[in-house]
Amino acid sequence: MLHLKFIRENQALLVERLKLKNFDAFQLISKIIQLDDQRRQTQNIQDNKQAEGKRLSGKIGALINSGKQEDANKSKTDSSRLKEEIKTLNNQMQEISSTMESLLIQIPNIPHESVPPGKGEQDNFEERRYGVIPELEASAIPHWDLGKKYDILDFELGNKLTGAGFPVFKGKGAKLQRALIQFFLDEAIKAGYREIIPPLMVNEASGFGTGQLPDKEGQMYYIPSENYYLIPTSEVPITNMYRNVILEAKDLPVKNTSYTPCFRREAGSYGKDVRGLNRVHQFDKVEIVQIVHPDKSYDCLDEMVSHVEQLLRKLELPFRIMRLCGGDISFTSALTFDFEVYSAAQQKWLEVSSVSNFEDFQANRLKLRFHEESGKKNKIAHTLNGSALALPRIVAALLENNQTSQGIKIPAVLVPYTGFKMID
Repeated sequence: MLHLKFIRENQALLVERLKLKNFDAFQLISKIIQLDDQRRQTQNIQDNKQAEGKRLSGKIGALINSGKQEDANKSKTDSSRLKEEIKTLNNQMQEISSTMESLLIQIPNIPHESVPPGKGEQDNFEERRYGVIPELEASAIPHWDLGKKYDILDFELGNKLTGAGFPVFKGKGAKLQRALIQFFLDEAIKAGYREIIPPLMVNEASGFGTGQLPDKEGQMYYIPSENYYLIPTSEVPITNMYRNVILEAKDLPVKNTSYTPCFRREAGSYGKDVRGLNRVHQFDKVEIVQIVHPDKSYDCLDEMVSHVEQLLRKLELPFRIMRLCGGDISFTSALTFDFEVYSAAQQKWLEVSSVSNFEDFQANRLKLRFHEESGKKNKIAHTLNGSALALPRIVAALLENNQTSQGIKIPAVLVPYTGFKMID
């Protein structure tokens, strides 16, 4: 959520910058400023009446002490009237503030100046790419057929047990999943992240704090009886650990990592582009999250991008890094880099990670602050997160790109984790 002070002081800039996100903010901002003016005026009237009430209280005591009971009674009547007026003004203030809050949360984060213009993913900018796209044998098949051939991945069984989008991993397929999770966690821990195992369900306040609510209700699984949401990513509980927390500047950056299953409804997903592991409703992911000093957040973003890049290099997967355009960047993000790996059997790029800097947008919702110097006001921190990595499309690319007539080769870095070099 953007600061009201920033909105008031940068109205024209904000309207112009949010056009990059294809968001017309003019009417919304005008209404917010109008409400804030009204709130200030009401606050001023309320303050004056409270001051008058205090003056009357002192006057009543003096009149009683002087034996002027009739005048004291008149002043008591005036005091009672003032109290009712103050109560009415207080209710008006609460109503104005509530309305203003409901409008403030509709404004997206302002995009960083380096975000390119564009309407959707076709307009994203390719920063760089790595690796050689493998040339497969004529008999090569996509991962959903490889899963059946080697009995490591079963979509029909998942459909029987739950429904579409809930695959079952078997044998060496299950071991490959665990190997990737452990490898990603080990690499994150070596990079200075602390491992966390959070709940897989969060309350509404947590969903609001990181910006999933009220923006993405349709993508989240909801449990009405408890008013809980299944997490779409561990970013939500990990970042919310610091909701209403004041950190010390000397303790920044705070770096946490987590492996969790993730749950996304992905309503309306169908067709060849979402077949197999390309889009599922339950998937495993290792997340990295940082809370940092505002002056360091873009250095930290570069560090996180480099971390994900090294993971993909070690897995020997061809990949490219995309700087998201204004039309594709999320509601909460100021700047996002997506990583896409090349899936040779499908002959397409598959997104496997997003690394984002939210600046102070999430932290302002979370009231996540840090204390820098004695006597100075606490400051809002910056938050960042990244997938390091999401497993489904990584597994899809690994199976497809490494298939041979003898079986599927396991990347050397994973062999100590899997205990085997080949799926055959």
